[in-house]
Amino acid sequence: MGLFGSLRKSVSRVTESLFSADSEPRRIGIYGPPNAGKTTLANRIARDWTGDAVGPESQIPHETRRARRKENVEIKRNGKSVSIDIVDTPGVTTKVDYTEFLEHDLEKDEAVRRSREATEGVAEAMHWLREDVDGVIYVLDSATDPFTQVNTMLIGIIESRDLPVLIFANKIDLDEANVKRIENAFPQHETVPLSALEGDNMDEVYDKIAEYFG
Repeated sequence: MGLFGSLRKSVSRVTESLFSADSEPRRIGIYGPPNAGKTTLANRIARDWTGDAVGPESQIPHETRRARRKENVEIKRNGKSVSIDIVDTPGVTTKVDYTEFLEHDLEKDEAVRRSREATEGVAEAMHWLREDVDGVIYVLDSATDPFTQVNTMLIGIIESRDLPVLIFANKIDLDEANVKRIENAFPQHETVPLSALEGDNMDEVYDKIAEYFG
């Protein structure tokens, strides 16, 4: 392509993003490990502002095995309006083991099928992260240890793309919740505590979404 071709392409991308920012909703990916409450949060946001859910919730790991999108979610806060497309992604992990599903009384054939689909879903989530999202809501279970290889890797990819990111410390309704541990794990990013299940602290959640992604 050559130097000048590359420059023209870069300028074109910047110009397109400048002139489309006000007309096209921003694609906000909801990321995090399995069972952190990503779909519960996506559904609460979608229901609060559109009346519709994004997808089914479950205690079974990897229930979300394909990225699901809710378009044109308009959030209005403090006189400001932001329009986003919510992309609820499969939980990212280094390995999906079919035995995880056997623990939830699924037959082996079903467990193997789900593990295969979940593995494909992880690849799809990574593609969205590298190519197709404009910002990230990173959901962590505040009752579990955030210092994992996957979390560090994903936050690193988000930072390498220079994407705006909010870290949500979910499940603060649990007795063992420890928001400070998440804040200490990723001090370079703002952490917002919430319970997507109970709806705790959602006003601040929406304030921050409007601030970061508007």
